[in-house]
Formats: sequence, C-alpha cells, structure tokens
Amino acid sequence: MTKTILITGAGSGFGKGAAIGMAQNGHAIIATTQVSSQVTPLREEAAALGLKNFRVERLDLTDPYDIKQAQGWDFDVLWNNAGMGEAGPVWEIPVEIVRKNYEVNVFLPLVLTQGVVQKWVREGKPGKVVFTSSMGGLFTPANWGVYVSTKHALEAIAEALQQELGPYGVKIQTINPGAYYTGYNETMADNPFRWLDDSRNFTKRADLRKGFDDFFATPEGKMDPKEMIDRMIEVVPADTGKFRNVVPKVIEDMLKAHQLKAWENQI
Repeated sequence: MTKTILITGAGSGFGKGAAIGMAQNGHAIIATTQVSSQVTPLREEAAALGLKNFRVERLDLTDPYDIKQAQGWDFDVLWNNAGMGEAGPVWEIPVEIVRKNYEVNVFLPLVLTQGVVQKWVREGKPGKVVFTSSMGGLFTPANWGVYVSTKHALEAIAEALQQELGPYGVKIQTINPGAYYTGYNETMADNPFRWLDDSRNFTKRADLRKGFDDFFATPEGKMDPKEMIDRMIEVVPADTGKFRNVVPKVIEDMLKAHQLKAWENQI
C-alpha cells in the first residue's frame, strides 16, 4: 500500500537518498529541507528523475511557523530525520552548545510530533512516526557524549510513545544507523574545534583530532551509506517490523554485547 511520507532533513544524506528511493517505489513524498537554498535543487533533481509524487518544502524546525504549517499537511508517516551533532569532551563543552543540540534533536522534533499525532488521534487516523536515532542511542563513546545523549533521549521518547499511542493505532519506530560515510559524522567531528582552546581547555586539539581521524580511518567509521538507505526505504513505509532497527548487523551485535557488559561495569 502506498503512503504519503513527510521527511525532515531530506536535503542531503540518508534523508535525501531514502526519499528518492521511496518515491521511486511509488510512495508520495513530502521532502523537507532546513535551508531554503536546498529546495529548488532538490525539486529539479526529482523532476529530472521523473518523480511526479515528490514534493519539496522548507521545514526549518527552529521556525515555529514552518512547524505549524507542516502540522497541517496530510500524510501517513512522519519521519523525524533532521538533526545535528556536537562532539567533544562532555566535561568541557560549553553548556549553551549542549542546549542547542537538545533543542534541534529532541525538543523541536517533539513539538512537531505532538502536533501531528494529536491531529491523527482527533481524526481517528492511524499513522506512523519514525525517529532517526543512532547506534549512539544505545551506547556512549567518549567525546561523543553530548550528541549521543540526545539520541538516548529520543530512544526514551519513542519507547514511551509506542506504549501511549498504540491504543490509537499510531505506530512508532526508531532507525539506528552505524557510522556511515555521509559527511554528517565528519562535520560533527569538526564542531569542537570552534571552541576548544589549548590555552584554556584540558583536552588538547591535536589529541582530539587524532582520536577522530583514527576512528574514521577504520572500516567501521566509513561504511557505505547505500546499505542504510536501502533499509530505510524498506522500514519507513512498512506497516510491520521491529521497533528498533540497527544497521549493520555487526553493530547490532556489538551494541547487544555492550549492554550486557554494562551490568558488570565497575567504577
């Protein structure tokens, strides 16, 4: 059965790739971008691909008028995919940067979601909400703690929503990508260097940069995003499936082992 799917953060990366793929599979897509300058190029790309069921709109989550407008659109699936990330040591990162990361990744998607699901419940309409979480929603590596804590928060929100909205026919899912090479993680890794100061901070710039570079040089740090996009194309429109969707399998296995070990973690 074809669906109408609203996607936030569809201007690049996973969102853009999966939006095009789902449209090619016959679904009607409302692809939204945060930046106005991404709207026309995405419209032109969709037209060049012959996609008639591909609508592109601006949806800047920091703009309450954009959110209100989107809450009035008619669709079957809301995919909260937009996000941003702040890396760096939790004990030194400026707290106003932490607040911004929570605003974009947690509070604003929740505002959008509340308006959408309340409308569905009032209308008696079944629907589905998907959250792009992360492998980091299920474990916490050093120097990524702020970003992954926002994904931990999304995991809790999604789990609560699943229980609360089930009686109304609204389904909830999360998607938990590994460190795929979309440019998102690499950009996030650059962010601390706009505030990290060797004359003031205990964490040294060169040491942090080396840690990031060493990770991105591993196969686990630079996976082909096509694998994840292909799974998103399947998961997002589906009526059935797992609540949590970790890709690839090797990361799912690693996370399960990590969570078991957490019970024996010693201070």
